[in-house]
Amino acid sequence: MPQTVKEALSAATFITDDERYRLVKLDPRAITVAAGVIAEIGQPFCALIVDRDEVTLMIPDDAVVDFAKRLREHELGETYRLITVDAELAPDLIGFMAVLSQALADAHVGVFPYAAYTRDHIMVPELQLTLALEALEQLKAEYGA
Repeated sequence: MPQTVKEALSAATFITDDERYRLVKLDPRAITVAAGVIAEIGQPFCALIVDRDEVTLMIPDDAVVDFAKRLREHELGETYRLITVDAELAPDLIGFMAVLSQALADAHVGVFPYAAYTRDHIMVPELQLTLALEALEQLKAEYGA
């Protein structure tokens, strides 16, 4: 039987680290540079997304400074904080991120969601971290988790 949203929330804790992260937009031809930056950072959380129009990194804020010369002509987004859903989530879990996103939207918190194989991660604007964590804990309580 597939894992339910309630089961996932029951198992979940919402954790954050002490890092500040930045969203970085690069030219679509910068994939090799971006992958090299990710490889050299060596942090527990980084993300690289490549599509036909751009390369996007989510990296620790201090890495932007460290790699500024290699990240030519980049655009910087605002500063974000990481919330990790610390629970093993089934790959066939349906609706979990929708429920989390709705709770955060109701609290007027914007999100950048990322999924790993068994963990979900949510980036929220730095100034909304406390509000986001409170909204997620309230959601967990509402589900009786």
